Amino acid sequence: MTHHTTHSYTVPGLSQQAGREVAELLTGRLHALNDLALTLKHIHWNVVGPHFIAVHEMLDPQVDAVRDMTDNTAERIATLGGSPQGTPGALVAGRSWDDYGVGRAGAIEHLGALDLVYTGIITDHREAMAASDDIDLVTQDMLIEQLRQLELFQWFVRAHLENAGGSLSTAGAATEGQAAAQAADRARDEP
Repeated sequence: MTHHTTHSYTVPGLSQQAGREVAELLTGRLHALNDLALTLKHIHWNVVGPHFIAVHEMLDPQVDAVRDMTDNTAERIATLGGSPQGTPGALVAGRSWDDYGVGRAGAIEHLGALDLVYTGIITDHREAMAASDDIDLVTQDMLIEQLRQLELFQWFVRAHLENAGGSLSTAGAATEGQAAAQAADRARDEP
């Protein structure tokens, strides 16, 4: 049995309508962060090859940080008077992206695909940050801090995909599969 409660309150200084709008905005971020945490763990379990241990160990702190972001986002939704939905069904029903499509694969392939995952979540987080600017600066501040960490994590990933000239092996890739293949191809071509 599902209960969706519409609260009759929000934080002081915001109208109930503004609180609902921000909570709805954050619901998309909650789904994306939950999905990211699961995707990072999936990669952690399925990465193989010469860079296995480096990538395997790099991902655990990212998982922990993203889980904290998820918790903070859900708690902000509740603080605004909303009801955070963290179930797998709610995530799948509310997302606009496909499941991560790379299974057991080499580290560079996973990192290529993960670069695109981070690009998507960072882009959407920036849109949410901009949308919250005129409504709720507390929420915007939370999103800014999350972006700082997410962008740092993407830099960690990209450091494996960048050549000495500064170009990314994933440049121009439109799908995770393309990014994984491009990263693997370039890794084979470079000494």
